[in-house]
Amino acid sequence: MSLLEIKNLTLGYDDDAVINNISFTVEKNDFILVIGSNGVGKSTLIKGILGLIKPRSGEINFIDANKKNVGYMPQETRVDANFPASVMEVVLSGLHAQMGFRPFHNKEDKKRVLNILEILKIKDLAKKNFNELSGGQRQKVLLARGLCATNNLLILDEPSNNLDKYSKEEFYTTLKHLNEGHGIAIIMITHDLDIDSFIGNKVLELRRDGFSFLTTDDYLKENGYE
Repeated sequence: MSLLEIKNLTLGYDDDAVINNISFTVEKNDFILVIGSNGVGKSTLIKGILGLIKPRSGEINFIDANKKNVGYMPQETRVDANFPASVMEVVLSGLHAQMGFRPFHNKEDKKRVLNILEILKIKDLAKKNFNELSGGQRQKVLLARGLCATNNLLILDEPSNNLDKYSKEEFYTTLKHLNEGHGIAIIMITHDLDIDSFIGNKVLELRRDGFSFLTTDDYLKENGYE
């Protein structure tokens, strides 16, 4: 079942096209790694999917997903680690887009957050201050905030940045559990190109001269990993 279809998409800023004529489809339960050198349009693609910039041409079609309910986890460097709020408050902020004109969180909101924290095995952190957490714990909290917005499609922007080897492995295990155990499709920008980091089932490689969209097995074979 298709969630999202990108068709002949061109994106850019002012007079410059950054992404030219790319096409791919996100299926239910996909875990797509988006890779490529700096400046090839990885973040631009995410902005297009999130509706932050308009296509110059082509289409972004949400099929069995809702543009307003796409979960998004930015790079941790964009979030103040000294933010004076509890874990519960940070994660609840992920529900703001769905609250409409309702000014306060209700019991169902808090129940949803506690369920997500339990899935991510960080329910015990709910009352802790965000600035007291380790880097790996902060990433899981930001992941929980992104999950509040979605039931089927989550976009991650280089989530393993600034994590040590152990924390990265633990975080990737969590992502695989969400994908395989809870049916969350994931699109993840990454610069991690060691073989153990290819945890998805597909790889979208953006290049200055085009793109490739392959199964992970085919990508690894074509690029000499096996």
